[in-house]
Amino acid sequence: MAEISLVQGDIVEQEVDVVVNAANSGLMGGGGVDGAILRAGGPAQLEARRKLRDRIGPLPTGHAAWSEAGDMKCRWVVHVVGPVFSRNENRAPPLESCYREALALCDELGAKSVAFPAVSAGIYGWPMDSAADIAINTVRATTTDVEDVRFVLFGRAAYDEFSRALGT
Repeated sequence: MAEISLVQGDIVEQEVDVVVNAANSGLMGGGGVDGAILRAGGPAQLEARRKLRDRIGPLPTGHAAWSEAGDMKCRWVVHVVGPVFSRNENRAPPLESCYREALALCDELGAKSVAFPAVSAGIYGWPMDSAADIAINTVRATTTDVEDVRFVLFGRAAYDEFSRALGT
């Protein structure tokens, strides 16, 4: 069973096997976590994303794919596309799928440590309390060989919500 921990800080600074990217379906960069990972990974990360995009096309919501990390401390980046929040439609299943699919790819890669952001809780508008509950509950319910799962949260409010969801 994976040990789940929380870190308030910058996901690109984590010394883990895999950093999970909250990507858009085009995979070629954006704001928030996605932009930070692209900047930290440098030209090699950009090229790895181009190759991935050319190979698979747009990444659907709720799915995951991996690329080399480029200049980052981690070895791989697992890209997930979270859903945009909606008050009128239950989009929790694709958000749960992001975490499950990312962990499945970590297992395929042989990764023992992974850093997740709060997927969909930035520009995609997912309320942080719900995002935290979904993330923690999904990781807890997923069978994986990953030993170290950490959620790296940019601000204190996000950290506090994940702490509540984790029960710490």
